[in-house]
Amino acid sequence: MKITTAELVKSSDITALFNSGEKVIVRLEMDLTTDLHFVSSELILTNQRLFSQVAGQAEWQVWPLHEGLRLVRSDHAGVGLLELGTAQERLTYWRYRLGRDEAVRRLVDQFEQLQHQTHLDDGKHYCDSCHAELPEGEDSCPQCDNPELTPPSTWTLLRLWRFARPYQGQLLLGFLLTLASTAATLVPPYLTMPLMDNVLIPFQNGVPIDPYTVMLYLGGLLGAALLAWGLGWARTYILALVSERIGADLRTETYEHLLKLSLEYFSAKRTGDLMARIGSETDRINVFLSLHLLDFATDVLMITMTAVILFSINPWLALVTLLPLPLIAWMIHVVRDRLRTGFEKVDRIWSQVTNVLADTIPGIRVVKAFAQEERETGRFRDANQYNLMVNDKVNRVWSLFTPTVTLLTEIGLLIVWGFGIWQVSQNQITVGVLTAFLAYISRFYLRLDSMSRIVSVTQKAAAGAKRIFDILDHVSSVPEASQPQQLAEVKGQIEVKQLGFRYGNRTILRDINLSIQPGEMIGLVGHSGSGKSTLVNLMCRFYDVSEGCIKLDGIDIRQLPIAQYRGQIGLVLQEPFLFFGTIAENIAYGKPNATRAEIVAAARAAHAHDFILRLPQGYDSLVGERGQALSGGERQRISIARALLINPKILILDEATASVDTETEKEIQKALDNLVKGRTTIAIAHRLSTLRQADRLVVLDRGEVVEVGQHDTLLAQQGHYFRLYQAQAKLNEEAHASLQGATE
Repeated sequence: MKITTAELVKSSDITALFNSGEKVIVRLEMDLTTDLHFVSSELILTNQRLFSQVAGQAEWQVWPLHEGLRLVRSDHAGVGLLELGTAQERLTYWRYRLGRDEAVRRLVDQFEQLQHQTHLDDGKHYCDSCHAELPEGEDSCPQCDNPELTPPSTWTLLRLWRFARPYQGQLLLGFLLTLASTAATLVPPYLTMPLMDNVLIPFQNGVPIDPYTVMLYLGGLLGAALLAWGLGWARTYILALVSERIGADLRTETYEHLLKLSLEYFSAKRTGDLMARIGSETDRINVFLSLHLLDFATDVLMITMTAVILFSINPWLALVTLLPLPLIAWMIHVVRDRLRTGFEKVDRIWSQVTNVLADTIPGIRVVKAFAQEERETGRFRDANQYNLMVNDKVNRVWSLFTPTVTLLTEIGLLIVWGFGIWQVSQNQITVGVLTAFLAYISRFYLRLDSMSRIVSVTQKAAAGAKRIFDILDHVSSVPEASQPQQLAEVKGQIEVKQLGFRYGNRTILRDINLSIQPGEMIGLVGHSGSGKSTLVNLMCRFYDVSEGCIKLDGIDIRQLPIAQYRGQIGLVLQEPFLFFGTIAENIAYGKPNATRAEIVAAARAAHAHDFILRLPQGYDSLVGERGQALSGGERQRISIARALLINPKILILDEATASVDTETEKEIQKALDNLVKGRTTIAIAHRLSTLRQADRLVVLDRGEVVEVGQHDTLLAQQGHYFRLYQAQAKLNEEAHASLQGATE
């Protein structure tokens, strides 16, 4: 059954439309239209159909559930997308704010469960995890093979060895100290045997106590305790130092690799998620290496060495001691698999909590300006509640496992007591042997219980390691050339030949041909979505072209070292980003070793020097988070000074004056006039009047170059540029007229 359009039904009561046996599974309110207007709509999932209705309307769209129907959620730029369709086509879609993302996720989960039930007996093969139909002849699922969705494996922790290898000498020393300290802790129970059999029991039978013998045994116990303390301190200190360095190297390499990835990777990630991976995940791994792994190694050594001693004392009693081990091992195996996927999901859900923080805190001014504190609190509460629910699910498994292991060890201890007493009654062992045995067995079971508890932290560390290696394993879509070419002197000639670019399955640019001479200024104009910013991003090599090439001075930019190439580009954006720090530090961001004289010269050229001197600390004034202590025009002039300081051969202006008032625009334009002198310039501007000084204008429409020429020439042609200019002139006249009317 294939459905391309929804059935339309009018009803004020949804239950009146239900079939026999049909019941509501999920009811959800969406808050955006497809063109991103705030209009609520309702989605209802039943066990038979999917219903959709826009608020205020009596008409419902209805899609019966059938084989091949898919419901997929995604998000981009802070807006969620829910798509309904088949493998061949999209039937419809809804948009929503990410505050409803968790509710949408639950809707999709329920939908997939219902779909899975409909095709259990249809003879086809489906993925056990996501229930998607497997390609013919394939045993693996393309969706689940995605590293982001694959459950973590404990073996992932072995990959940390590449970070531990530089410290293998310290690790070997730590292992030897662990072995020695463990052996030292096993001495006291062994000394209790002769103390009981040769001193205490004979004394009860009338034999006087030999003080020298007692002092010898007590001295041995004290010496063993002091030796164990000293060796334990040394191994803990050494291994803690090593683990801290491994954690620091892991964070540094992950961050370095992250900065090398292309913008395409960041467009699909949330800031909070990446912060959680580099911050909390590496910290969790560090704690595992410094504490839990050390305890685990000690536990293994203690259990192994204790087992050897027990068998040397009495093999039959030792066998009785080991009776609970197979059952405990089986429980660990079963629980480990559940915890492995559970903790990985906990990490993903926790990153959603940090995503809310990463969204809200930088945008706190917008939150307060629109009085949306309660809504953001609700978003955080929902994410936090979902995080709590997922943690509760994992804890239900873990809370049952730990007491069960403790109970088994207690039962094992009772069995040893019973069997030991029977052997004493049969004169097969002495009371001293039983006492030593019980001392050893207490330590044995204590370590066994401790060893079982490490299952939880091991799976948490494995989940964290997987999320870290998901970053490290990602290959940039903008790679460095294997044999890069060097440009001795950059002139600034840019050639674009047969350029095409696709983002996913969508074609953004096609068949772009452009030649820009050194020192020439080119203006890019066109409607929003025509491909102007995409072309600029390709010129900066933030992305790589899908077809054709871009050349700088006759060399394909893909053959140039990325850092060297981008060092020749000065970029001024519509919304300049300033880092927390002083004005001088932000101006010198592209040239950290710049002198104060060079910084001041760049600020003068950018017409920023005067307003900087009016600040309390001048060039040492803090700009605040993202430059919030400065006005928009001041931030823009700081960004122009930043571009001037590196003296680039190529200049890219992306709506540099779009978001400022007229007076500020004049100041910025003066700064830009200084900036463009002698440089190859590509400028994007919505205000077409700002591009009159451009040598040529390139008009883009739907990803293609439709016109090229000077301002007056293009106006005379009365084509695309003429219509853009006329439309903008009309808008300016209407704005001027409304302003005059408001003044009168």
